Amino acid sequence: MSKGFVAINYITCNPEYASRFEELFATRARAIDRMPGFRFMSALKPKKEGEPYLVVSHWDSEEAFKAWTQSPEFIEGHRRGFEDIRKAKENGQAPPMVSEFRTYEILTD
Repeated sequence: MSKGFVAINYITCNPEYASRFEELFATRARAIDRMPGFRFMSALKPKKEGEPYLVVSHWDSEEAFKAWTQSPEFIEGHRRGFEDIRKAKENGQAPPMVSEFRTYEILTD
């Protein structure tokens, strides 16, 4: 029986975008907090410049996590970051951040 599910989003920011990324998290919409099966989340800042930020979210199940990624709350929670990426693309620039999700089953408490 699963003890839960963890999704880790590895987010690499352009150096000039790091402070904006931190601001987005400091003023986040908290939309994820309303999702069924959501437990808690931590945003981790790298000690070395250039390494990715980690956003670690804990869930009751993989199904609860997947439901969030397809929900209006997901769009609400990421709206400002998605807008920053859209603007960069419109201006012919590389995205200010890229992300990669990795997922895990919890083995121990």
